[in-house]
Amino acid sequence: MKKILLSLLLAFGLHTGATANEGGYHWDQFPVDKMTDMASLQNGARLFVNYCLNCHSASYVRYNRLRDIGLSEDQIKKNLLFATEKVGDTMKVSLDPRQAKDWFGAQPPDLSVIARSRAEVGKGSGSDYLYTYLRTFYRDDAKATGWNNLAFPDVAMPHALWELQGQRRARFVEVKDAHDPSKVEHRFDGFEQVTPGTQSAIEFDSSVADLVGFMTWMAEPAQSTRIRIGVWVLLFLGVLTVFVWRLSAAYWRSVT
Repeated sequence: MKKILLSLLLAFGLHTGATANEGGYHWDQFPVDKMTDMASLQNGARLFVNYCLNCHSASYVRYNRLRDIGLSEDQIKKNLLFATEKVGDTMKVSLDPRQAKDWFGAQPPDLSVIARSRAEVGKGSGSDYLYTYLRTFYRDDAKATGWNNLAFPDVAMPHALWELQGQRRARFVEVKDAHDPSKVEHRFDGFEQVTPGTQSAIEFDSSVADLVGFMTWMAEPAQSTRIRIGVWVLLFLGVLTVFVWRLSAAYWRSVT
């Protein structure tokens, strides 16, 4: 129930190592090896259902598609379906859009393709953004939810994973602008732990990577198949090119 109440405040917007500079916050690199680890993707699905799906839907994905990451239909029913959903249903939430807008100021976005839509030139992929975002929440008493975020300043979403990570505050320092000494910049200078979480920093980073890996997979479940087929197509075209080239040479020799 506590997880559900926390998630009811979501309205979505990451790694302790995120730093501030003149160009904004640096996005940490998502560990792409998670995309080929079935156990990681399965744990990510569990985290997504428990911490995200209470407010955010993934309406372009059906539960039975999770068989592609090694889950049986029985495992999906026992571990990922908690209400009246059926295995063939899409991953929707019962939260009323009008109520969500009244409570949060905006309807929590659908997360089906969030990992593809958040990419930004010069900063990284959507997976990098999510990996950074989910790990840079900090306590901010000036905000209505009590939370703020380095990657998404003034975000309306609270820290849904705070029990795992614990509570932190961000330190900021005033630094004079190198180009204009009369101006002062407000720069991030690290986190300080207020209360511990149920996971260590390394364990939490791994959990977030699992969750982001699942959201990345969810944005394009056929990605690995597409890449595998693409490699074979390129190999075929390469061999075909050699045959066509030799055939063309033989043809023009006979013509001349």
